[in-house]
Amino acid sequence: MSLAKPAMRGLLAKRLRFHLPIAFGLALVAAAGFKYTVTEPRKHAYADFYKRYDSLKEFSAMREAGVFESVRPTGK
Repeated sequence: MSLAKPAMRGLLAKRLRFHLPIAFGLALVAAAGFKYTVTEPRKHAYADFYKRYDSLKEFSAMREAGVFESVRPTGK
């Protein structure tokens, strides 16, 4: 009784035909998951922040706090 010889010829091609579509499918699922769980909420958070952001008010607050060296606070 002898063992059957392993099929070595074409082994890589046979395994790639099985594993490559799975790898592409998982990559697409991961990319879609990242897009909808990370990037979309982040875009909405930035949009909400900049809807309410007043740059002149922020600049005035930083100027009054003395953050800038070249801008003097106004004497109110």
